[in-house]
Amino acid sequence: MKTNSIYLLTGGVRSGKSSYALQLAASSKKPYYIATGWADDNEMADRIVKHKEERNNSWTTIEERYDLKKAIETAVSNGADIVIIDCLTMWTCNLMYQSKDIDAHTLNLIDALKSAVVPIVMVTNEVGLGIVPESKDGRDFRDLLGWINQKIAKVSDKVIFMVSGIPMVIK
Repeated sequence: MKTNSIYLLTGGVRSGKSSYALQLAASSKKPYYIATGWADDNEMADRIVKHKEERNNSWTTIEERYDLKKAIETAVSNGADIVIIDCLTMWTCNLMYQSKDIDAHTLNLIDALKSAVVPIVMVTNEVGLGIVPESKDGRDFRDLLGWINQKIAKVSDKVIFMVSGIPMVIK
């Protein structure tokens, strides 16, 4: 893995994206994990606990719902040798429902990715392969995440599509 490689892991729910991201960081001495989710109910709290249990004590976690550029810069300035962002899907949802400037946040993230001096591995969902959402909010979210995924894929060195736990390199 190059010292400044940018990876985008995409695929469906439970396709193995997060597990594969951890595998990419297996030899890291000082890995950082940027978590974009939060526990707003018991089920999500359980999910977060399970994700934390998948990582050993060498991991440092930064919880950041909006400003991924700041989180990346914090990780790098604290000596991270790899950064995993899990996930862009939740980040997009956070931005959308807090009426944040999504274009500006996306451009700031891209700027941070281009200037990063350590590998960055991002996890996202491919939501455009399913049925058309019934609600306008659902369609807007699907379209927005698709747009963000395209922008991030363009600046990524590797894009990997996960299917049933199997990584398929598409870029």
